[in-house]
Amino acid sequence: MGAGHGHGTVGGNGVAGTSRKRIRRMVVALVIVFAFFVLEVSVGLAIGSLALLADAGHMLTDVIGISMGLVALLLAKQGSKAAARTFGWHRAEVLSAMANAVLLLGVAAYIMFEAINRIGDAPEIPGIPLIATAAAGLAANIVVMLMLRGDAKGSIAVRGAYLEVLADAVGSVGVLLAGAAVLLFNWTYADIIVGVLISLWVVPRALRLAGSALRILTQASPAHIDVDAVRADLCALPGVSDVHDLHVWTLTTGMDVATAHLTTCSEDTDSRGVLAAAKQVLDSHGLSHATVQVETGTEGSRCQEDLTW
Repeated sequence: MGAGHGHGTVGGNGVAGTSRKRIRRMVVALVIVFAFFVLEVSVGLAIGSLALLADAGHMLTDVIGISMGLVALLLAKQGSKAAARTFGWHRAEVLSAMANAVLLLGVAAYIMFEAINRIGDAPEIPGIPLIATAAAGLAANIVVMLMLRGDAKGSIAVRGAYLEVLADAVGSVGVLLAGAAVLLFNWTYADIIVGVLISLWVVPRALRLAGSALRILTQASPAHIDVDAVRADLCALPGVSDVHDLHVWTLTTGMDVATAHLTTCSEDTDSRGVLAAAKQVLDSHGLSHATVQVETGTEGSRCQEDLTW
């Protein structure tokens, strides 16, 4: 019987390979977003703009989202020395992404509620402050998006923050259009309509983010890995007669994990050779962080599904 454990290095795109440069970007982004959140909420309250308050609400989720993402990245980078947390803090970023999605849905629901209350009683809103504030917010969003875009694919925490900033940028464009409608045509209902549209635009993105986080939290197999193909390739290895207890899941973004038990054809089979070949197969499927156990079997065995816990 033999056992092997492969430690794949999660590169710069994964949380385990988080660099100081990524964290520094997140800190700068947080400062920029918070400053413009204060600006938008102040002006929105002063002029009574629902669209601007909606945009400020989304910017608040940007502030919270980036803050939680930053904390998650720092925790994941530091890891854990406690025996009770052998995987460290890698799941922290997944939890932060879920919280971000809930916040986005909450803001959308609030804006919809306020819009319904304003039907038939739209307040007078000055167009110039609305346009100027939205333009400043859009500029801030673009800067932050450029800073986070490179890391969004490699970290679900950064992806959550990036999606929120993207939604806020679209919202700022909508506020600009609402400001133009108010300024040119004195049509104050444009403010309400834009606020509702911003909220509706964000909902499906929040749901997708929540779905990605839930897939990881429920330990579903990664969507990009064909588990049946992994099993077939392991079964096809010379000397392997059976593959069972094959489990594939995602620990955090960029770190897919697998375990497998392989049964050899006979006692004469080279277990170390089987382990090395199995590692190559798993590496080819992007599963470099894997634990494989090789058990001695009997002649005539064949591959079968026998999932146990």
